[in-house]
Amino acid sequence: MTGVTNVSFHRASVDESVLPAGSQDFGYALGVLHHLPNPAGGIAACTALLKPGAPFLVYLYYALENRSSAYKRLWRLSDRLRRIICKLPPTPKHLMTNAIAALSYFPLARFALLAERAGFDVSGIPLSHYRRHSFYTMRTDSRDRFGTPLELRFTRDQIRSMLVAAGLQDVRFSDHAPFWCAVGIKS
Repeated sequence: MTGVTNVSFHRASVDESVLPAGSQDFGYALGVLHHLPNPAGGIAACTALLKPGAPFLVYLYYALENRSSAYKRLWRLSDRLRRIICKLPPTPKHLMTNAIAALSYFPLARFALLAERAGFDVSGIPLSHYRRHSFYTMRTDSRDRFGTPLELRFTRDQIRSMLVAAGLQDVRFSDHAPFWCAVGIKS
């Protein structure tokens, strides 16, 4: 970055940190660690970089424990599709994930927005979380969801256990979508 003296950029995997342990005032991992084979190890590696008292914010895919059985069945169907799409070469994968965003994310999100404006509870509508998001965000998230070969999901309790095991305390969760966002403080 030109002309910026208080920022440095490092590109490294979670297991090859270039930062000293205990040196960071804040850490976050949003939508990344659930694609690792060992998310608990990733959390531990991230929190090792934090100073005592520093917060760590995390978002991990949730295990749908607060959803209906119909919602879970629909998700299982989408996961079968993901397992096919993630193996495609880059161009067809890109086209497929964009098509999913255009044909699923966008219409369901806009339907949820209209339903919400009409006074209905939209929390049970798949993809309703995107009702106020741009199509660009929907495309990006569709690529993240359907284009990656490894997708792990966790319950709220499993996430809490991983965060506590990594040395975080006072773990708090957001009760709003997207689930599960949590923050803990390095002990």
